[in-house]
Amino acid sequence: MDIKYSVCPHDCPDTCAWKVELSEGKIVKIMGDPSQPITQGVICEKAKYYTERVYGPDRILYPMKRSGPKGSGQFTRITWEEAFDEIVQTWRKLIEKHGPECILPYSYAGTEGIINKASMDRRFFYRLGSTQLERTICSSAGSAGYQMAYGASKGVNPFETVKARFLLFWGINVLETNLHQAMLANRARRNGAKIVAIDVHRNKTAEWADEFYQILPGSDGALALGLAHVIVKEQLHDSAWIKDHVYGFEKFKEEIKNYPPERVAEITGLTVEQIKTLAHEYAMAQPSFIRIGNGFQHHDNGGMATWAVACLPALTGAWQLKGGGLIKFNSGYFPLNKEEVERPDLLKTFPRVVNMNQLGRVLTELTPPIYSLFVYNSNPAAIAPEQKLVLEGLSREDFFTVVHEQVWTDTARWADLVLPATTHLEHSDLYVSYWHGILQWADPVIPCLGESKPNIEVFKELAQYMGFQDKCFFETTEEIAGNALNTPAFRKQNITLERLKAERFIQVEMEEFPFVTEKLNTKSGQIELFSEKAQSMGLSPVPSYIPLQEGPASKDIKYPLTLISPPHHLILNSTFAQLESIQKKWEGPRLEIHPDDAKLRGIQDGDLVEVYNDRGKCKLIAAVRDSVLPGVVVSLGVWWLSYYSQGYGINTLTPGRLADMGNGATFFSNQVEVRVDHE
Repeated sequence: MDIKYSVCPHDCPDTCAWKVELSEGKIVKIMGDPSQPITQGVICEKAKYYTERVYGPDRILYPMKRSGPKGSGQFTRITWEEAFDEIVQTWRKLIEKHGPECILPYSYAGTEGIINKASMDRRFFYRLGSTQLERTICSSAGSAGYQMAYGASKGVNPFETVKARFLLFWGINVLETNLHQAMLANRARRNGAKIVAIDVHRNKTAEWADEFYQILPGSDGALALGLAHVIVKEQLHDSAWIKDHVYGFEKFKEEIKNYPPERVAEITGLTVEQIKTLAHEYAMAQPSFIRIGNGFQHHDNGGMATWAVACLPALTGAWQLKGGGLIKFNSGYFPLNKEEVERPDLLKTFPRVVNMNQLGRVLTELTPPIYSLFVYNSNPAAIAPEQKLVLEGLSREDFFTVVHEQVWTDTARWADLVLPATTHLEHSDLYVSYWHGILQWADPVIPCLGESKPNIEVFKELAQYMGFQDKCFFETTEEIAGNALNTPAFRKQNITLERLKAERFIQVEMEEFPFVTEKLNTKSGQIELFSEKAQSMGLSPVPSYIPLQEGPASKDIKYPLTLISPPHHLILNSTFAQLESIQKKWEGPRLEIHPDDAKLRGIQDGDLVEVYNDRGKCKLIAAVRDSVLPGVVVSLGVWWLSYYSQGYGINTLTPGRLADMGNGATFFSNQVEVRVDHE
């Protein structure tokens, strides 16, 4: 047996280090690396199935050209040379007729590796002058809301959270999506800490927590302001800390008078006593720690709600104590030289920018039209909102789609050309985390399978075919990684690529007490509870509760149920859903519905039901459970279209509206109705 090491590349905060066991050059087992201080030998169940993704029957190994109708999945093998020739010839004709803005790249976080996520591809499409993509499908609303208060994507060092005495997991199913934070929380609990969860769904984290507060979708901001109301009214806030570190407290104090527990109880579905108890426990048990998840930021009011929650440790002064404070994102501790990596200076024009959440509208309504799409590190046919429009766009006969992919995703099956992509186990890359502070490097564990190529190589070669001779299109992975690390902050820490490759992982410096001693990157230089920036955006200058356009407060008679689609235990976005091992453990997509709502509609557990709204319809198997509140339905995960009856998935129902901040997605502000399917 041979042992090699790698890093999990997927869109998850833990960014685990892997220990990979090989036999005769083939991967036979994937484990956690016990020497990496966060991973500690533990990885999630999803990752354990990764050998099936690498060697599975749906792996794409050669360039393929569509030979049947669009979406039929009928393809013929071709050479890389033929593929590049067709791309270049097609694009040159399109550019001559319509200009480069008729071409659109579409990608996200199919890999979090810095080089193969966003380097040569960005350079290529900047140099081409194509329509540019605003990539905001996941975390932008929450990030914008958090930065409204703190001006940076920084928070507590996760290792310090073991010292907290009150740990609040808000809108995050931490056992499923941030496993190692749960492990740290368990250590804190053994030391006497209390764990509390707030969510709309009674999930695994809710069962694991010492206390669970189940609230109505989109009411998180109101709850945060209600807690602030109690904390300030009962003088549980830290006046001395606020005076020295917080800007806008008096105006914030006036705003929270509008959120007494009685009003907040009506909005959230909690009782007055629950709100008061939670406020007291959070304020009194110091150090207190909050972990904000991605859940509630996927609402119409996601940015404002995140800002409201982020204000709580500013009121109590939790940042002053080790383990106290908050984590939303910690990517700010990795000051990469993105200008050198992505080279935005190559863009010499001012092309239009479209938002990835509105891909369906872009492909079917935009004028002048998009005539070609290049997809990589993403599966938009499954994960993009307004799925019916997305598929309509991909089916256009005048539309040329290229997909660079590892496996036969839904999007790949709609392509005109499919290019085989390496997995992270077949190429080198540089990794950072948006939760912990460990910088990592991974070399290939196995050679490239078939004729697969990493993202960086595809765009380097495509650049040559297009005649781009800029020096940056000839750089290697190591050269780009070295430039990424060439910043004053990394030089100060003696972090170089050579050192990183030798050590595999390095703990970067993280502030012991964030937002305590340093001037913040906000206009006031302090934590802002009043923001002129928000005011300039047409928003309330202090955190406030904004009712959802689609949600419980809308009292929609036609579509009275709020649908949310949080992560599945074994699926990450749409990744892993096709693996046979996972299919054997789970019987496909389900819809959790409260017994009262089921009874009202004549629905029995196990019935095939149709979930529908004006955007489309989707068929699921009903799971009658009290894990959801009346008026709320839940479907876990984004399954591939073939697992849904009639080939339309959960995102047929989700809106393409943009959130209040950051132009983020609004997947969860989604009203539907459900009926028994009699077909």
